Amino acid sequence: MPQSEGYVSLNEATNVYNSTTEPTKTTKTVLESVKKAIEHAVGKHEAHLLNSNDSKITIQAMNNLRDQKEIKTISKTTSVRMPSAPTHTHTAESTRLLGTMPAELDDIELRSVQLQQSHSRDSISNACDIRRIATDKGDLTVAIQGDVTKPAILTLHDLGLNYASTFTGFFNYPTMRALLENFCVYHVTAPGQEENAPTFPENFVYPTMDELASQLLFVLSHFGLKTVIGFGVGCGANILVRFALQYPDKVGALCLVNCSSTQAGWIEWGYQSMNARNLRSKGMTQGVLDYLMWHHFGRNPEERNLDLVQMYKSYFERSVNPVNLALFIDSYIKRTDMNIARTPTGSPQANTSTLKMPVLNITGSLSPHIDDTVTFNGRLEPTKTNWMKISDCGLVLEEQPGKLAEAFRLFLQGEGYAVGALQKLSRESTSFICTINNNEVNGNNGNDTEIDVLNGNSNGRKFNYSDGAATAALASSTTTTNQIRITENPLPESIVN
Repeated sequence: MPQSEGYVSLNEATNVYNSTTEPTKTTKTVLESVKKAIEHAVGKHEAHLLNSNDSKITIQAMNNLRDQKEIKTISKTTSVRMPSAPTHTHTAESTRLLGTMPAELDDIELRSVQLQQSHSRDSISNACDIRRIATDKGDLTVAIQGDVTKPAILTLHDLGLNYASTFTGFFNYPTMRALLENFCVYHVTAPGQEENAPTFPENFVYPTMDELASQLLFVLSHFGLKTVIGFGVGCGANILVRFALQYPDKVGALCLVNCSSTQAGWIEWGYQSMNARNLRSKGMTQGVLDYLMWHHFGRNPEERNLDLVQMYKSYFERSVNPVNLALFIDSYIKRTDMNIARTPTGSPQANTSTLKMPVLNITGSLSPHIDDTVTFNGRLEPTKTNWMKISDCGLVLEEQPGKLAEAFRLFLQGEGYAVGALQKLSRESTSFICTINNNEVNGNNGNDTEIDVLNGNSNGRKFNYSDGAATAALASSTTTTNQIRITENPLPESIVN
């Protein structure tokens, strides 16, 4: 076939791609390429290390080049220093700070950083004095936290827990630590609910809820306590209410979390009966564990605090005696109704009674016991009861300890117990006695009003301050003056004038 002019046959020796695809020079070795790159990086004045007679670049030479490069980089970055002398725009404080600051801020060492307070689950156990109190229905474990000369707070835990697992996080909260300076806490643990407690024998008869309430009287007698402030959670709150109904003069105030005042419903009875049977035969099963988590946290607790949920699950699986817990659950689901009711104003007194002391009734917005607390609140005196629902929590003591601690502090302060830096004012301690002229008390326009601040006790006009308002009840007096006992706050100016 004839070849056209301008075309070259591929069969000939000449390669048409020779000028573009094949190098015209010999290929450089890898060593030469590295030498050229290093020479370009470090400069021409160091090329003698690369162009020496030796065809190899020693490891020592390479290290020297790298060190020299780092030195150059550091010298460039540290050439600009922070001003050590103040300018005319700096204040005296900024001058001192700038003058003492280091020139290089690459490495800063933190010194004297230490944990002030321990928040471990064992910290409250180590700080308590553990006592075993003998009762007519078995022994009770009582942990004493604080000065025994201070007013007493008596605590009771819920199902599946004990004093340490229930109240450690709450009483380690900063507000509660400051509050404990003015109180002594007596943590009561139900029989057999201690951590790693021995198993009860098969013929052991567990106390009923009313019998558990009666056991608290042995605790008060053992420590010589005249009155206590009750703090209960769940099942423990139910026991404290029964104790307050049996011995109203022994309880000054109650703070109750998720308290139920009625007997168990059919659904609760069915689930808890099955749980108790599984605990006796199989131990802590997944079904029992799920029910306990729902009982304390409500639904979907993992979405709120996964670490807290895992900690409680681990505690239920490892530290709870399943047989003893089954007995405690049986006693709780067999509880009777408290038979308390609110007496309407102006109506005749019925056979039922209600709590006479102030009550702080608390629940969480995600708790499964909200309806129980509402029912309980409707059976109490409205003038002595406060119902509170704390948002974004099911287990109030763990998920919202700050809000609960503040509510408890204000509740105690309203009942006559000064907290923080204030002096404690107890119901049984020294109180202020103000003597006011009888004419002024009766509303006469007398000009000889006299006020004296004394120490002692009297049976005269007693003022109770609730939510900042003063209510007075004038008692009969055969003397020319009436004595006013201030139990909580000093007299307001409206009373004095």
